[in-house]
Amino acid sequence: MANKKSPDRFKLPASAIHTFITDKDFPFANTSKIKPFVGILGQDRAIAALHFGVGIPHSGYNLFVMGESGTGRSSYVLEFLQREAKRKPAPPDHIYVNNFNDIRNPIALELPPGEGQILKKDIDQLTDNLLATFPAVFEHPSYQQQKSNIELEFNQRYDKAIDTVERAAHKHNVALYRDTTTISFTPMREGKTLDEVEFAQLPELEREHFHQTIGQLEELLNESLLSLPQWKRESNDKLRKLNRKTINRALAPLIRPLKEKYRILPGVIHYLEQMQEQLHTIVVEQLADEETPRTDAEKKAALNELLSPNLLVTHIPEAGAPVIHESHPSYKNLFGRIEYINDQGNMITNYQQICPGSLHKANGGYLIIEADKLLTEPFVWEALKRALKDKQLRMESAYADLGVINTITLSPATLPLNIKVILVGTREIYYLLEELDADFRKMFRVLVDFDERIPLNSDSLEAFAALMQTFINREEYSPLSSAAVARLANHSARLISSKHHLSARFRDIFDLLCEAEYIRSLTDEKLIEENHIEQALAAQEHRTNRISLLIREQMLDDTIIINTEGKSVGKVNGLTVLDTGNTSFGTPARITATVFPGSQGVVDIEREVNLGQSIHSKGVMILAGYLGYMYARHFPLAISANIAIEQSYGFIDGDSASLAELCCLISALTRIPLRQCFALTGSVSQYGDVQAVGGVNEKIEGFFELCNARGLSHQQGVIIPRSNVKNLVLKKSVINAVEDNKFHIYAVETVNQALEILTGREVGHQDSRGTFPANTVNGIAIAKLHEMALAATLNGNDTNLKSKSKKIIPSPPVAGNDHESQDQ
Repeated sequence: MANKKSPDRFKLPASAIHTFITDKDFPFANTSKIKPFVGILGQDRAIAALHFGVGIPHSGYNLFVMGESGTGRSSYVLEFLQREAKRKPAPPDHIYVNNFNDIRNPIALELPPGEGQILKKDIDQLTDNLLATFPAVFEHPSYQQQKSNIELEFNQRYDKAIDTVERAAHKHNVALYRDTTTISFTPMREGKTLDEVEFAQLPELEREHFHQTIGQLEELLNESLLSLPQWKRESNDKLRKLNRKTINRALAPLIRPLKEKYRILPGVIHYLEQMQEQLHTIVVEQLADEETPRTDAEKKAALNELLSPNLLVTHIPEAGAPVIHESHPSYKNLFGRIEYINDQGNMITNYQQICPGSLHKANGGYLIIEADKLLTEPFVWEALKRALKDKQLRMESAYADLGVINTITLSPATLPLNIKVILVGTREIYYLLEELDADFRKMFRVLVDFDERIPLNSDSLEAFAALMQTFINREEYSPLSSAAVARLANHSARLISSKHHLSARFRDIFDLLCEAEYIRSLTDEKLIEENHIEQALAAQEHRTNRISLLIREQMLDDTIIINTEGKSVGKVNGLTVLDTGNTSFGTPARITATVFPGSQGVVDIEREVNLGQSIHSKGVMILAGYLGYMYARHFPLAISANIAIEQSYGFIDGDSASLAELCCLISALTRIPLRQCFALTGSVSQYGDVQAVGGVNEKIEGFFELCNARGLSHQQGVIIPRSNVKNLVLKKSVINAVEDNKFHIYAVETVNQALEILTGREVGHQDSRGTFPANTVNGIAIAKLHEMALAATLNGNDTNLKSKSKKIIPSPPVAGNDHESQDQ
């Protein structure tokens, strides 16, 4: 048993630095007989919120699913919504049809689910029927006879007028000639027409007489044909009425069944009536135009372009509500787009070129979007908020409001929007939106918070094993042995750095399991065993530890100076964590301090050269607060001190080095050397309390690996905050070294305890009179600070300095003998 006065009382046993999950915690030999896990492990709060958000029908109750990637948030939400959606009715179909009165504003129709596809097939069948009916209907004998009668009536009126002129011409020996386009007059003599030569040989008076006669006949002809345009109009009107009557008679049996079928849908009936009216022109121009003959395929394409509905979204009635996950939430992918066709250099479009977006497809159901991707797309966030607020879905260009787009385009009718949007993102994004966007809380009122850790107990371990088997069944892996499950659970606890929790980031566990299965397949064993998990972990570390090995090599060859033996004044080994990509590892760093009289206070060199970030600078500034509270209650703190993390060339943040920096500062002040076989981490308060830090496992292992490479001296160890003991889930190599008493881990609660371990001498604590024992660390520190304060005062006075200083600077509270007291 360690002596109460010995620093060994702060030493942790091997049992305190790892979890106690073993194969005995699992009542099975392997997972082959375990029932699959249903649901998501350890997320009761999130599940309750998800049920509430999906169930409440009011607007504004969209959901934000918050949590870290890898916790299963997206996959579970998708599976949950798919189950819930099946219980809900399928939303209506939406189609766009041609607006024959204004082609730039296509009409939107809403139909019961599945009816849109049926209507499209019916219109396509109508198109085929039109091709079969026209122009064949115009070849019917009845139509041809009526058309001939109209043409005959016009010809008779025309011929009658010409005959009248012709008879008048014969009376004056003039012949009338007519062809398809012209009517002409020619002189006659003795019943024969004269050619130009014969006419030229006539006497001049006779020729002049013929000219006058022909002029009079032309005037008569003009008078006789004066009503010709009216006759033509009357003929065309009669022909148009005949065509209309014929087309109506042919269309009636084609349109009537459709009107009867869709009689309960006013929008469809209105469309069919508009179409029927427009078909008179379409049939004549597209199907009966003999001047520009076209193939049946060309005619069908033309009819489809004008008549066929654009089926924007259709749903299967039995499928329930839609669930859409939009992985690329660009403006076009969400709100749809209008495409264009290049026609001989001209960009043209029509209602058939309207393409739906995810909001159209998910309308009436659920739309899942990743928040970070959504917020990086221009114009999308504001447009989405506008659509949710107005409950309307407009299709327009994102650049229209900026005046960038000048092309004439369509303006489709808006659609009603009834949707639940589920944003999936991190905590940082959620709190950023909540702070910067006043509309966010109004529209996303339900927070689904996925926890990053799960309480470790018998129930969660049982569920963990079932979840592993569920993944194995899905991927068709071999079963896990109970020891392998225990190893996975231990690794899960390490991922969250807690002996009392499991990590909710199951993706990392599944990746490890995948690699272990591959290693098992190489050995052809029947089960995934613990050694397969160990090999997979070792392989992962080997793939990512190049930089950490390089840094360790530089420490071993003294390129980076880190002492693990002996004692030094103003020097200490701090513990840091380096992040490189998705990998982090611990490494020691030398911290040095210098102290001299002055008034600059504690200077953070890292901050002065813009390498120290704000939290690290805060930690250094707290040191001055501790010195003042601990030592300078009776005299001013007149000190200049510089603190630096040596051989650091990148940005430094975090306050986990403040304990090491404070111990280093006190060593430099008192000239008491610190044992270099230790490294330490922890933040401190102004009252000397040692507080928890992050990455404690990696930090311990980083220093252990260096000591192990140099050779363990049985003296080396680390000093950590006692509040971090619950976070210790260390590697087996460290655990074995602690068990063999080759490496030590000390847990402290105060700065005094850390100084006691580092200096190997009594620190000294204040007695009831507030004094420190002489020759202790704190006693020497307060004496040194008093000397500096006195020196600063003496340098600032010219006469009677000593007597004045005695009045200004009281004696330090240092007793002549040591006094025992409790740690403060």
